[in-house]
Amino acid sequence: MKLRRTGNVPVPDEPSASELLLFGGRMRYDWGWARHEMAGADVTFLAVARDLPGFLRLAVRMTVQADRRALVALVVAEVLRAVAGALALLATNWVLTGLLADGDVTDRLRTAAPAIATVACATGMATALGTVSSWAAGRLEPKVFGIATASYLQVVSRAELAAVEDPEFLKIVDSARFGAMSIQRLVGQATFLLTALLGLASAGSILTVLHPALLPMLVLITAPRGWSAVRVARARYASTKAWLQHSRASGVLADVLMRPHSAAELRVHNSGPFLLHHFVEMARSAEREQARLAGAKARTDLLGSTLAGLGFTAAYGLLGLLLSTGGMDLAVAATAIVAIRTGTASIGNIVTQINDLYEEGLFVRDLAELQREGEKRAIPTGGVPLPERPEVITVENVTYTYDGRDTPALENVTLTIRQGEVTALVGANGSGKSTLVKLLSGVYQPDGGKILWDEVSIAEGDRDQLFASVTLLAQDFQRWPFTLGTNVRLGRPEQPLTEGQLDASADYADLHPVIGELKNGWDTLVAKGFEGGVQLSGGQWQKTALTRTHLRSTTTGPDGRLPHLVIVDEPTSAMDAQTEVAAFERIRQLTELGATVVLITHRLAATAKADRIYVLDHGRLIEQGTHAELMAQQPTTRYRHDYLLQASQYETTPLPGQRRPQGEHEAATP
Repeated sequence: MKLRRTGNVPVPDEPSASELLLFGGRMRYDWGWARHEMAGADVTFLAVARDLPGFLRLAVRMTVQADRRALVALVVAEVLRAVAGALALLATNWVLTGLLADGDVTDRLRTAAPAIATVACATGMATALGTVSSWAAGRLEPKVFGIATASYLQVVSRAELAAVEDPEFLKIVDSARFGAMSIQRLVGQATFLLTALLGLASAGSILTVLHPALLPMLVLITAPRGWSAVRVARARYASTKAWLQHSRASGVLADVLMRPHSAAELRVHNSGPFLLHHFVEMARSAEREQARLAGAKARTDLLGSTLAGLGFTAAYGLLGLLLSTGGMDLAVAATAIVAIRTGTASIGNIVTQINDLYEEGLFVRDLAELQREGEKRAIPTGGVPLPERPEVITVENVTYTYDGRDTPALENVTLTIRQGEVTALVGANGSGKSTLVKLLSGVYQPDGGKILWDEVSIAEGDRDQLFASVTLLAQDFQRWPFTLGTNVRLGRPEQPLTEGQLDASADYADLHPVIGELKNGWDTLVAKGFEGGVQLSGGQWQKTALTRTHLRSTTTGPDGRLPHLVIVDEPTSAMDAQTEVAAFERIRQLTELGATVVLITHRLAATAKADRIYVLDHGRLIEQGTHAELMAQQPTTRYRHDYLLQASQYETTPLPGQRRPQGEHEAATP
C-alpha cells in the first residue's frame, strides 16, 4: 500500500478500489464542521504555543459571562488542590524521616504522627477540592453551551437571507454550531489540563526543594514519555484523518443495505450481494490499516519506554550515588521516587488534553469568527418609517444576480402593484418570479434599481416595519415539527391568540375537517417519527399554511401594524381540484380585508380573475395587462399561448397537429 506522510507520520495515500468504483474517490463532507476535522494530526508545538492561549482566552471570556463565581471556584479549587498535593509530598518526606530515624519504634511513630496527620489532611483536602472542581465544571459546562448556542443562533436568525444562502457563510455557521459543543468540552479539558500541569509543577517544585539534582532527573524521565505520547497521539490522529472518508463510505454502504427506502430495489435487482461484497472489502482494508497502526504504536511505545527506562536507570543510579555518599537521606530518596512517579503520570494526560484542546479550540475560534461575520451581514435595525398601507408599490428597473451566477435572475424589471388588488406573476420555472417576491418582502436587496412604497424606498426603510407589513406563503412553506396549533400560531408568534381567532382562520382555510380527523385536535404533533406524531398529506399541509396566512393577515402585530402585502407562491399544488378552486377564491377574499395580494401560480385558470398580470421570462418582464387584454393581443402573447395550451388538456377534440389517443371517440369541445 502506498503511503504518504502527514505530520511526519506515514498514512495511506490512495483510496481503496471499492471507494474508487462506488464513489469515485474519497468521500469528503462539504460541511463546516469538517473544516478542522482531526486537526490534531498536524499539530506542532509551535502551533500549540501560538494558538492555544487565544483559544483559552475565548473560552475564559465565555465562561466568565456564563458564571463568574463557578469559574473562580474551579480555578481556586485546582490551585489549592495542587498545593495540597505538594503539601502531601512534603509531609510524606517528614513521615519517612521520622520513621527511618534512630530510636524506639514507639518514639519514631510518635514523632511521625503529626506528619501522618498532615498527609491525611492534605489528601482529604485534595479530595474535597476535587469535588468542588467537579461541581464548578458541572455548573459551567451547560451554561457555557447554552450561551454559545444562543449566541450563534441569534447571529444566524438575524442575518440577511443572502448570507444564509451563501455556502461559505453556512460553513462558518455549521462549524460554529460545533464550536458551541467544543467550548463546553473545552471547560472540562482545560480543567484536566490545569490539574495535570499543576500536578507536574507540584512534583517539580517538591523535587527542587528536596535536592537541586532531582528536577533534572524528572525531566530526564518525563521527556521520553512525552515524546512517545505525542508520537502515538499524532499517529492515531493522522491515521484516523486519512481513513475518515473510508469509514464514512462504509457507513453509507451499511445504511443503504439496511434502510427501507432502498429495500425493494436491492431485492428486485439483486444489488445486495454486490454492495455487501464491497463493504467487506472496505472493512478488510480498514483492518489492515488498524494492524499497521498497532505495529507503529508498539514500536513507538517500545522506543519511548526504553528511553524512559534509561532515564529511570540514570535517576535511580543518581539516587543510589547520593545515598551511598551521604548526599541524600533515605527518606528524601523515597519521597523523590513518589514525586517522580507523580510527575511522570501527568505527562500522558497533558499531551492528550493539549491535542484535544487544540482541535476543539479551532471550532471555538469559528464561533468568534461567526460573531464578527454576522455583524457584517446582519439585517440593519432602524431606518426611514414605512407607510402602514401604501397606495402603490413600485418596482423600478430592479436587477438581481445570485452569488456565483453570471446571468441575472432579474434584469431591469419595472412594474406597479396597487393596494387592494390581486397581482399575478406568471412565467416558466426560472423566470424570476420567486426572486421578485423575495425582493418585495425585503429578504433580498436589489443589486440595481429600487422598490418604493408610495415615495419611500424600502432600501432606506425600517426592515422590521417591512417584515411586519408582509405575510408570506412560500412555495416551500415551513412544515414546523410542532403541534398543529403551534404551526398556525407561528403566523403571529409574538401575540397571545384566542381559540376564537384560531377557529376563524381554520374556517377560512377549511382546516376543521383535518382537525376533526386528528386524535388530539390542535394539540396533535404533526411530525412523523415521534411518539404520537402524525404525517399530514400535502393538501392538508397547504390548508395549514393557508390558515397561518389568514391568521397573520388579520391580526395586528406588537407595533399595531396589520400586514397589507400578502405574497402567495404556488399555494395549491398539492390540493385536489375542488379544494384548489376554493383556495384561490379564499386568497382573493383577502383583498376585501384591505390586503394587497401578489400571486405566483402555474395554474393560469387562477390568474384570469387577477387585477393585473405580469409575465416574466428569463428574468425580464415581457408582457403585462389584464387577462382579457393579454388574451386579445395579436400576435399571440406568451401568456395566451400558455393559457390555451393548459386549457387544451381538458378538451377531447385535438388541436391541429395533435393525434387523438387510440380508442378515443370524437367528443364535443366543452
